[in-house]
Amino acid sequence: MEPSSIWEPSLPWWELVLRPMAVYLGVMLLLRMSGKRAVGQMTPFDLVLLILIGNAVQNGLNGGDNSLTTALVLSLCLLSLNYAVAWLSARKPAARRLIEGEPVVLARDGHVFQQVLRRELVSRADFDEAMRESGCGDLARVRLALLETNGRISIELRDDDEAP
Repeated sequence: MEPSSIWEPSLPWWELVLRPMAVYLGVMLLLRMSGKRAVGQMTPFDLVLLILIGNAVQNGLNGGDNSLTTALVLSLCLLSLNYAVAWLSARKPAARRLIEGEPVVLARDGHVFQQVLRRELVSRADFDEAMRESGCGDLARVRLALLETNGRISIELRDDDEAP
């Protein structure tokens, strides 16, 4: 490789901007479709998947151009896109719902919605773990259990003097 070629991109500047935008939006859409729990609970399998996705989209991002300039432009574009998405979701409730989704009710008044657990890919073991973490040993004490948009399960307990 020639010394000057590390700085000279082989693609036009507009393509260096368009490619990361398309890949970012595509991967974001795919991750959004994979469900809240899949994103919120990082397992070793999820880490491997993210590494492989990064490898799979690499050529889509750089179009085979390995110049330093391209790497810097792509990095700047991805960081800018990430900032824009965060800015938009922080200021526009409709955008936040579209990007992050909405919390999902998993249980109410001591009753667990099994179909919702299955649809959201939440195992009963994960639900029980969330109960234990909230200090709840009895399902009857659960007033409301939500799968938050970040994949965490939050549990609101009944007061001790509340009737089930």
